[in-house]
Parts: sequence; C-alpha cells; structure tokens
Amino acid sequence: MVPLSWFVFRKVSHQDPADMIRRCLITSLLWLAADITWAQPIQDWIRMKAQTPRGYQCRRTTTPIAIDGRLEDVAWRQAPWTQEFLDIQGPHLPKPKFDTRAKMLWDSEYFYIAALLKEPHIWGTLTNRDAVIFQDNDFEVFIDPDGDGHEYFEFEMNALNTQWDLRLVKAYKDGGPALNEWDIAGIKTAVHIEGTLNDPRDVDRWWSVEIALPWRALGQYSLQPSPPVAGDRWRVDFSRVEWQIDLSSGRYVKVPKKPEDNWVWSPTGIIDMHRPDRWGIVEFASSEAPKRAIRPNDEDAIRERLMEVYYLQRQFLADYKRYAASFDELVPIAKAAGLTWNEAETPRLWKTPEGYVATLQASPNSSTRWHVRQDARLWKE
Repeated sequence: MVPLSWFVFRKVSHQDPADMIRRCLITSLLWLAADITWAQPIQDWIRMKAQTPRGYQCRRTTTPIAIDGRLEDVAWRQAPWTQEFLDIQGPHLPKPKFDTRAKMLWDSEYFYIAALLKEPHIWGTLTNRDAVIFQDNDFEVFIDPDGDGHEYFEFEMNALNTQWDLRLVKAYKDGGPALNEWDIAGIKTAVHIEGTLNDPRDVDRWWSVEIALPWRALGQYSLQPSPPVAGDRWRVDFSRVEWQIDLSSGRYVKVPKKPEDNWVWSPTGIIDMHRPDRWGIVEFASSEAPKRAIRPNDEDAIRERLMEVYYLQRQFLADYKRYAASFDELVPIAKAAGLTWNEAETPRLWKTPEGYVATLQASPNSSTRWHVRQDARLWKE
C-alpha cells in the first residue's frame, strides 16, 4: 500500500476525470496521514525497533518456471514458504483472519515471487494499469536492492491481474517522489483462483499469484549487481491489503468507514510500508547451497544504530526546528525514550548545507564506515 503518497501523475491519458479526482483526494488524505505519522518520530522508532526483520534464503532455480499462477512447477514445490504474514504493526496484534505465505527463486533472467492468499470471497474491480490497486484487495512487492532506503521499487496486483508499478526516489516521509510513469519492462505475472471471482453465491478457497521480475529492469536503478551474486542480500517485503466487505444486490461492496487490514511478511511496526530499513532480508544462494536461516548480521546492527540517530534527529527537528549539531544534544531524547548507547556505538555528526551526516566505523580495526543523512539514505564506504 502507499500510505504516505505524493504522486506525479503523468500516465493519465487512460484515466477519466472522476478517477483523477479520486486519486487527488486519496493523495490529500495520505498527506494528512504523513503529518500525523511524524508527530512523534521517536515513538515510531520504538515500535519499529521492536520488529526484527525476517529472512529468506532465495535459491537459484535450474529448472524452468511457467508463469501461470498455479505454482505447480518442480522448482516451486522445492522452494520453502516464508513464515505466515502478520499484521503490519507486529505479532502483538491479532493474527490475520486469512493465511498468506510467499516463496522466492531466481535465475539469470528473473527474480521469481509466488504467493498464496487464502480468501473465502475473492473479488476485484480495477482493470486499468497503474490504477490505485490497493483500493481492491491486493498483493504488493517492495524491493530495495542495495538497502540504502532510496531508489526502491513497488509493485501491486489484484485478483484480476491488474498491475501498478512505481519507483520511489526516496520514501514519502523524506519527500519522495513516487515515479508512477516508471514501468517494469518485461515483467510476467499471472493469477490463479480456487473459486469464482466476484461471485458471492459460493465460498472460495484461495488465489495465488506468480511474478517474474526481469533483472534488466531492476538493474536500472539497483546500484547492485543485477542479477545478484550468490551471497548478496537485498531488502524485500510483501504486503497484502484486505478490505472488509458486505453483500449488496448480489455483489461485494466494501464496508463504509472501515479501514483496510495490512498483512505483511516482515512487519514494520507502524502502519507504513515505506520504511525500507525494516523490510525482510533476502539472501540469494546457489542451487547447491546448504539451507540455512537468514538473520540480521553485524552490518545490520550498525545500520540499525544509524537509523536510530535518524529518528532521534527527526524528533530533535520537531522539538527545536533544527538538527542537532552533536550527538550530545540527542542524548536527552534518547534517555527519555529508554534508548541506551555505549562509546563504541556513538556516531560522529557532521553538519551539511542540507542537514547532517552521521557516521559509524564498522569496527575498531576496520576502514569501512557507515553513514546516514537527513533523508534516511544509508550507505557504507
């Protein structure tokens, strides 16, 4: 879903005026949500920090995959499922009503994604490409190849196999923008339905999706080898938007004034998918690689410390209308929030014309340094 949206709507030739008005209304409401979200940035961080990114070993396939939505290929039968999706805010929220799981594979041409969404009433209404797909129940993919929080991709599809793809220069909370005119050239998708679409007279079982994302398209802005090299880690997440529905005159209608549910693979801790630092960790592996659990590593711990500085700075900016010039100025906010630091974890802050850069050395004997700046870009050199 796009909860903090600001779009440049250039692909509007196929949209009627009513649709454009609807988009503008959604955009206005989501900007209001953005203001609310940033009222207490450090409280957002505390909820986000409680969520450990999930991991998945994505193995290379040596057998062909037919993109038909059925997930019956030998390669898919051998690929493990992810954990069941949770509420976007984390496992302390009630378990989703319907199960959702995903799988991933890769080869020299594509990054393959499959998902199975259990659903007793399968429906869809949107048929125009690049419509706001999350206004239907949908499945969504988020990919940040180099994990810097910038230049990431979003893809959404509904049970009608209608698609919406866009590229984010940076997250909406940091000013975006979302480039809605960008297409994933060469993408292949399919949907299979165990039940009947848009027919409330029976009870359906599930719908499954299959996606083949070409490395050539993802590599345009990935700043990473694309296709990846075995051992590379990308930040990836999946989301399922589910609306409450009623029956009216023999058709499905959304329950008025009821917000959607957001069920995800790796929870962000708050109702906003556009927090790439909390997405899951996908490690690409060869077809012969031994199976192993993928967990955050030492680099992820450094990244987390720097993102903590980012949220402390956002809180300082909200309180004092400027960024802190030294870490000492952030200490009172950190202590009040119950955040602890030791000397080795204390970053250096550098003021810049745009804001600041915070830097941490990877280890005492390492020449590698990690950095974060005011727009949440996270990188090492």
